[in-house]
Amino acid sequence: MDRLVYLAAMAARNAELRQENVASNLANANTNGFRSQMLAFRSAAVEGPGLPVRAYSVESSTGADFSPGVLQPTGRESDLAIDGKGWFAVRDKGGREAYTRDGRLHVNQAGTIVNGRGDTVLSAEGGPLNVPPDSQIEIGNDGTISALPLNGSRVNAVIVGKVKVTNPPDASLIRGDDGLFRTRDGRPQPDDVSVRVVPGHAETSNVNPVESMVQMISAQRMYDMQLKMISSAEANARAANSLYSNSQ
Repeated sequence: MDRLVYLAAMAARNAELRQENVASNLANANTNGFRSQMLAFRSAAVEGPGLPVRAYSVESSTGADFSPGVLQPTGRESDLAIDGKGWFAVRDKGGREAYTRDGRLHVNQAGTIVNGRGDTVLSAEGGPLNVPPDSQIEIGNDGTISALPLNGSRVNAVIVGKVKVTNPPDASLIRGDDGLFRTRDGRPQPDDVSVRVVPGHAETSNVNPVESMVQMISAQRMYDMQLKMISSAEANARAANSLYSNSQ
């Protein structure tokens, strides 16, 4: 009975973890450039007396689905998306380089270009992109940002710099608790001119809400089934105790 309860409790916990993972993905279904999180499990043999026919699941690793979202036109000249492989380089809250697919750019009150999360967007040289006062930004097809005076001629436009885009291997990236990706060794990646950017577009999340809802229902049913297994183990234990008492 103890082994049955233990295995069922472990399975229920894993089903709960799966629900939490799916819920997190659903919450980011409308987050631009979001990459859905994947939760992996592996089977492990139950050690002890008896035949080695029992197994239970344990959490193995977490990863991300790197398939791209859909590029949608936004009508905003400051929006930028990546077509295919690649990442925008930003500076995280700790001052380190991190990577995201969120290219909804705007100028903050300090005159620095940031994305929709508020992360500082880095230039190809690795520094921030600063825009002169009373200017609006325009992005070229290669990611070059120009500052245009609000009240002036286009001939007075100033090149601010080029947005840094990089393309490290997917296997070298890990997701942080803040949702940003970083390389496993923490080293900044070089600017990659082969990454294609598309101005005036934004990338949607790659989360499929319908598929995620089906996964949520499946995880809930699995959780309920494990609770029934625990209840059955308790009922079996009561029946065994009753038989033992009657035999005395």
